[in-house]
Amino acid sequence: MPLTSEQKKDLVQKYGDHENDTGKAEVQIAMLTQRINELTPHFNLHEKDHHSRRGLLKLVGKRRSLLDYLQKKDINRYRKIISELGIRR
Repeated sequence: MPLTSEQKKDLVQKYGDHENDTGKAEVQIAMLTQRINELTPHFNLHEKDHHSRRGLLKLVGKRRSLLDYLQKKDINRYRKIISELGIRR
């Protein structure tokens, strides 16, 4: 299920520099994490839904590349975002 505009607005306010800052790596990581967290329980009920699982794995891969970019760019911002979102590494 996609994020509602209200959820996106909350994430942008929390992690962005201004209200339309959806391009910042932290905002993108937070949005992907929110979608991943909403999709994960679906697979407990529907174990054979491989098409959706592939989409989930693509989201996880996209988030991983953004985290790798942020780690190379600024290690302090990387540490802050993984601690706030509870992403294990």
